[in-house]
Amino acid sequence: MGILYIVATPIGNLEDITLRALRILKEVSLIAAEDTRHTRQLLTHFDIHTPLTSYFEHSKLQKLDVIKNALELGDVALVSDAGTPTINDPGYELIKYVIECGFTVSPIPGPSSTIAALSTSGLPTDSFLFLGYLPRKTGERNEIFTKIKDHPYTIIFLESPNRLVSSLKDMYDFFGDRRVVVSREITKKFEEVIRGTLSEVIQKVGKEPKGEIVLVLEGRSTLAQEKLSEEKIMNLIQAALELGEPIKEVASELAKSTGYERRVLYQMAIEIKQNQK
Repeated sequence: MGILYIVATPIGNLEDITLRALRILKEVSLIAAEDTRHTRQLLTHFDIHTPLTSYFEHSKLQKLDVIKNALELGDVALVSDAGTPTINDPGYELIKYVIECGFTVSPIPGPSSTIAALSTSGLPTDSFLFLGYLPRKTGERNEIFTKIKDHPYTIIFLESPNRLVSSLKDMYDFFGDRRVVVSREITKKFEEVIRGTLSEVIQKVGKEPKGEIVLVLEGRSTLAQEKLSEEKIMNLIQAALELGEPIKEVASELAKSTGYERRVLYQMAIEIKQNQK
């Protein structure tokens, strides 16, 4: 019985492929690829002529038996378009299926955009949560944010360039001015890492960033988790308003230091302002 190898491939710079990955791709009897055209470019570059079959989101269930049959005759490699297969890519169902059929599944470790972005972020790396791509709409994003707002560990998202700014703004409105890192085009020619608070990074990224993007967001700090009582928060807001500070600035500053959501503080400030009239 053959082995299913889960082979990580470069996310940009082709020099990042491992010697073992090259050997496995040459030796297996079949390579299952998310996009055969993309993978063929990689194989051509390294003069590898192993047969290819497609295995992508909309064909994955139909290809289970094809790959199982291939494994009965020899080894098979699974690759994604880039990086480590199954990390936000098709592959889970295949791995589960071949394990149930009694085959061995073996990893060939290598590049991963999520781990690369985390490792260079400057944010805590001892515990982290990866949530893949954010939803397209603000309301759906806020549903995700509600579930993770109290989590203390670093949070990693993927995002498309055309939604990056709107997602960062939603984060700022929901979490306050947490630290965030935008890693763009990792290992490629125009690689860029933008670090700062959410408000700072929103200003830095520009209106039309390009390329593949990983967002690394700071978790909720220990101090922020120790929430002040609502009464104390109201007193802080009232004192700031009496000094003439704008409502938006009051909400933003207190969001940084108290752990309360900026939008909640903003609404509280409006109510206090109205009661002062």
